Amino acid sequence: MLYHVVALDVWLADPDRPYAPPSLAKGGSVHCAVNEEAVLAAANRFHRQAAGPLVALLIDETRLDAPVEWVVAKPESPSPKKPGTPIPCVRGPINRRAVVGLMDVARDDEGRALALVPRG
Repeated sequence: MLYHVVALDVWLADPDRPYAPPSLAKGGSVHCAVNEEAVLAAANRFHRQAAGPLVALLIDETRLDAPVEWVVAKPESPSPKKPGTPIPCVRGPINRRAVVGLMDVARDDEGRALALVPRG
């Protein structure tokens, strides 16, 4: 399972089209994570100032139309904790059928991500 953090309103904005965040146009990939710790680190680094709710997309790698490339994270990357550990990058838009669920990113009053919780 791959995870990707996104503002809920962005995910819901165009449900009939594949999800293509700005990172895809800018860097050629959709950056993902493989565990909750990495998701929370990414949420804190890149989405702490987001005004609305955040969600983690649960992505079934076997359902993706785009390939996944495992790359070594740059030292300044929030994920992973161990230098040299590869992270998944989807090299194209996320087709919606590959997203098998969503989890809410619970945050404190200052926007810090605390946990992933089931939607409901």
